[in-house]
Amino acid sequence: MLYIGAGHGTFDGAIPLAASGCKVAVVESGLVGGTCPNRGCNAKITLDEPVKVMREVERLNSVLTGEVSLDWAGNVAHKQDVIDSLPAMITGLMNSVGIDVVQGYATFKDQHTVLVDGKEISADKIVISTGLRPHRLDIPGEELTHDSEDFMNLKALPKNIVVIGSGYIGMEFATIANAAGSNVTVMLHSDKALRRFQQPFVEKVISDMTDRGIKFIRDSKVAGFEKADSQVKVQYGDGQELVADWVLDATGRIPNTENMNLEKIGVEYNARGIVINDHLQTSVENIYASGDVIDSDQPKLTPTAIFESVYLMKLFSGKTTDSIKFPVVPSVAFTSPRIAEAGVSVEDAEKAGLDVTDSDLSQDWYYQVDNEQLAESKQVHDGEGHLVGITEMSDHADDVINSLLPIIELKLDPDEIGRIVSLFPSIGSAAFGRI
Repeated sequence: MLYIGAGHGTFDGAIPLAASGCKVAVVESGLVGGTCPNRGCNAKITLDEPVKVMREVERLNSVLTGEVSLDWAGNVAHKQDVIDSLPAMITGLMNSVGIDVVQGYATFKDQHTVLVDGKEISADKIVISTGLRPHRLDIPGEELTHDSEDFMNLKALPKNIVVIGSGYIGMEFATIANAAGSNVTVMLHSDKALRRFQQPFVEKVISDMTDRGIKFIRDSKVAGFEKADSQVKVQYGDGQELVADWVLDATGRIPNTENMNLEKIGVEYNARGIVINDHLQTSVENIYASGDVIDSDQPKLTPTAIFESVYLMKLFSGKTTDSIKFPVVPSVAFTSPRIAEAGVSVEDAEKAGLDVTDSDLSQDWYYQVDNEQLAESKQVHDGEGHLVGITEMSDHADDVINSLLPIIELKLDPDEIGRIVSLFPSIGSAAFGRI
């Protein structure tokens, strides 16, 4: 068995597969672990943690005294301390079960063989798990911009930052940079940010960000960038210009499918990724794909990649022959407050005529403990009273969604929910009390 790429779309399944006795090799051209441990989730949430603490101190300013500020250089150093050991740790786990980890870039020679620095590696089955990389704008002066990894490695935070894009990365990094003291401008491609999330909640987050000094330019129509001494001139709109010290291109991510000779061996792919069937099998029968690189309607998130990797382990080891059946996959934007959701969206629920219940969580005693003012949720129930969807805006939103996921996925009825006794007081008990 050969995996191309060493991220979550590989190692979560490859390790138990090798432990079961299967001969496994993994080819990786960069850091073992892929995006999430090295330049994505782990790094981002570490940089965000001080922001979360600052917000809580701010809300409790009537009982906490003293000023709290964010030391950017210290924050970045702490982030590096957290993530530096992860590639070696993951490599060690793979080596411990006999996986051969090969460093280099793999290109296909035929459907069973890849070349890595001229060396041939062959396998009965091959899994492509090469992930995504930052999209870069194809406009004049694009070389003057930076990507998300550049942002997370800044040793000093620029005074004036322009963020192009308002998805997860754009909105999260704008929040972090603003909390650390930068003047931030977010330039939206359209009139909406975080398009997949409940828009009334998004607009309230934008309003709060605006109150904190972040500027938003909607329908910005960014046209190009020019060098202006030590700064960058952003051209947008109808001949308008904005000068910044640093520009983050957060316009999305694209699949890593180039220069692998996929066309030569007949693996079908498009701009969204590698085309797969319901067994994660590509157009070439012995080649599979998992993780962010595939063309899928599932959220391109770490938990999705893990689920796919573990599914392939079960498929290859003979534990299943069934097609993949995805569970409810939650999503969260780590803004301040967070917005998290799972299951049927409010928009789809309203179209289907399902019951949608609103809750002003700022009136809930548990949220009043740390004086949360921006806190709301919407729960979706089907005709039989099952909770089938939820979206929440609060600094507890990610924990709330995690608490309620089993109820949605397992379709628990009210009696079964009543059998669950939560720790009290806790955010879980507060969440269960609203169902």
